[in-house]
Amino acid sequence: MEPEPEHVASSISLASYARLIGANRNFRRLWLAQIVSEIGDWFYTLSIYTLLLQLTGHAGSVALALVLQVLPQTLAGPTAGVVNDRLKRKHVMIAADLVRFVIVLAMLFVRSRSTVWLVYPLLVAETTMAAFFEPARSAAIPNLAESGEVLVANTLSSATWSVNLLIGASVGGVVAAFLGRDAAFILNALSFLASAFLIAGMRFREPHAEAAAPLRPRDLVDFSPVMEGISYIRSHPALVPAVFAKAGELMVGPSWVLFTVMGAREFAVHGRGISPAGGAMLGMSILLGGRGVGALVGPLISARWAGRDDHRLRLGILFGYLTIALGYGLIGVSRTVWMAAACAMLAHAGGSTVWVFSTTLLQLRTDDRFRGRVFSADLGLASLSFATTAYLCGRFLDIGVPVRAMATGTGLFMLIPAGLLAWVLRGNYADRKSETG
Repeated sequence: MEPEPEHVASSISLASYARLIGANRNFRRLWLAQIVSEIGDWFYTLSIYTLLLQLTGHAGSVALALVLQVLPQTLAGPTAGVVNDRLKRKHVMIAADLVRFVIVLAMLFVRSRSTVWLVYPLLVAETTMAAFFEPARSAAIPNLAESGEVLVANTLSSATWSVNLLIGASVGGVVAAFLGRDAAFILNALSFLASAFLIAGMRFREPHAEAAAPLRPRDLVDFSPVMEGISYIRSHPALVPAVFAKAGELMVGPSWVLFTVMGAREFAVHGRGISPAGGAMLGMSILLGGRGVGALVGPLISARWAGRDDHRLRLGILFGYLTIALGYGLIGVSRTVWMAAACAMLAHAGGSTVWVFSTTLLQLRTDDRFRGRVFSADLGLASLSFATTAYLCGRFLDIGVPVRAMATGTGLFMLIPAGLLAWVLRGNYADRKSETG
């Protein structure tokens, strides 16, 4: 049975987050796993992108890396959705973490320009594992938390992601600049082991797996369950805007290319003992730090306003799009790295709100047996959007489009999904008015 909608806005206080962590052992372990693995991921991301830019000299290499970090999530999405709706999601997460431990360690073999090609297949493999892990984590949260705690859990996860970005971007930049990239790779690999250990200690019911038939090898290429998931979404129109919301964040893909190139060419940090490569990483770290602050405060503020009201959650996604457009428009005219970081903070306050609100809508409105497929579709559509826009951004930069013009253009481009969502919400409002009139 589909969960009944909640339309009453309830205030979310700061104490709600402390209660969730303190009283819910299973969520606490999942939260701690998120902390250790994501901090390691930021160490890793800084090292990969600056390594590619240094060895190849092309923004397109960074764009290609991002494509390979997200596009496999689209391609693997149908299979990941079936697996996550047939097997225990806890086991899926543990397996994905263990495989990623091995993959990240293999990055140590990338030593020179002649071996840089190894980065690309390893990124594909690591991202494929993320395509199984992330939908499993999102789909499991309603099994760990009460319905009234779901928005709290998602907001806390988003805030944690942001703090991890702040720590990982700042500390990771310093570690890589002074200790070398190998240290960042080793720390990230160990973080996946720690995550698997924490998740292994979780104990919770997974009704979808208890009722599902055993998974057979041929089921991995049987897409009839995927078609069932598509039919489920189509038969629940309220889910459609939420499924496409993350794909509408057209700045996510370009942001990695823009911040990497701006950090190296516009906002590199100069100082005694800092090499050019280290200065580029520190410049990128400051921009990512601004992004992290915005992603932290955005949902914490907006969740208190939205509560659990469906209409406010959808309206918050629209406001998030408009905030992204403004922030990226201003990044293009920023004259200092600190001004650019402040604009990134504004933009990603909106971006994080879009992410949290759309995730919450999907979790509360999707039946458990379809949740893995719905979140795989959600992640797959977003990944396709991120990969496409990142690739285009890299290509435009390599043919000579100024990086500042690309940043401003990204902000203007965000007005497209904002306009589409405003049109959808206006239609929904007119329909409700006619029904009550």
